[in-house]
Amino acid sequence: MQTKISILFYIKRAKPTTDGQVPIYMRVTVNGQRIESSTKRYIEASKWNPAAGNMKGNTDDSKSINMYLDMLRKQAYEYQTELIQHGQLVSADNMRNKILGVEEKQRSFIKIFEDHNNKIVELLNREYAPGTLQRYKTTLKHTKDFLKWKYNVSDIDVRKIDLPLITELEFYLRSVRKCANNSAVKYIKNFGKVVRICLSNGWIDKDPFLNYKSKTKEVIRIFLTQEDLDKIISKVFSNKRLKQVRNIFIFCCYTGLAYIDVKKLKRSDLIRGIDGELWIHIARQKTGTMAKIPVLPVAEDIINEYIDDQECIIKGLVLPVLSNQKMNAYLKEIADLCDIDKDLTMHTARQ
Repeated sequence: MQTKISILFYIKRAKPTTDGQVPIYMRVTVNGQRIESSTKRYIEASKWNPAAGNMKGNTDDSKSINMYLDMLRKQAYEYQTELIQHGQLVSADNMRNKILGVEEKQRSFIKIFEDHNNKIVELLNREYAPGTLQRYKTTLKHTKDFLKWKYNVSDIDVRKIDLPLITELEFYLRSVRKCANNSAVKYIKNFGKVVRICLSNGWIDKDPFLNYKSKTKEVIRIFLTQEDLDKIISKVFSNKRLKQVRNIFIFCCYTGLAYIDVKKLKRSDLIRGIDGELWIHIARQKTGTMAKIPVLPVAEDIINEYIDDQECIIKGLVLPVLSNQKMNAYLKEIADLCDIDKDLTMHTARQ
């Protein structure tokens, strides 16, 4: 929509000074909305030309006043140009702030992002999983690195986030960070959530993602065959840590539990059912829904193997699970030792 702006000067006869002079006011109208401000100049009412919107005569005093009014008019149009050049809305409020010298408060995007992540920390393991927090932390780090790489700044005003910046961020993730398509899209999605916080709070006028298009590609999942599984189960490991990782991986294969669920699986989550068999009763970390999982003989044998493990006893855990990073590193070694030409990860156990 084209912005209509008009500027008018007038006197306020109802506000004379003690010596009978009246103030000159400037009225800026933006799309029908008025902004009125004093010019801080006073004249005799009889010397004002309402049709021309300036002072009558050719005296030095009238020339000085009229030159000042022309300067204010020019300045108002310059404010309009500044708003357009900075991608801001030419509105009555923004023009008023410019005319009155009131700068709109700048809001730090990085600070808002950090505040968002801190709130996730407060709700960790209740509304958010540790993996979610880690993804947002990584996205924040990528954002900081991008701002330094592209603009040589450590932060940015939220009003400067636009479509070109988003597309440049995506390019940075794909080229400099070497992110795969789906990873880049997920980081942009996380970035977008913080942008939506700014949008919902009115800190930005329009959604910079409005014309942004990107989509994830279907990932070809790696599936283990029964032959692969038998190789891993029957393999004898002299290394205690490799055997431990193998056992936990097999346990996940036979229970369908995700890494985070098996890591926090407590002994109290094991219930003997009315059928006399062992069951796992837990709330899934990702969905929060209750799950009842039968413990098959292979999985029960693994549980029994760690029944006397001191770390598990002290923490009340079923299995001594390492960090996801370490588990995946050992699984690559296990795949090599078992002659399995597949990229084994803890996620593979659920395929």
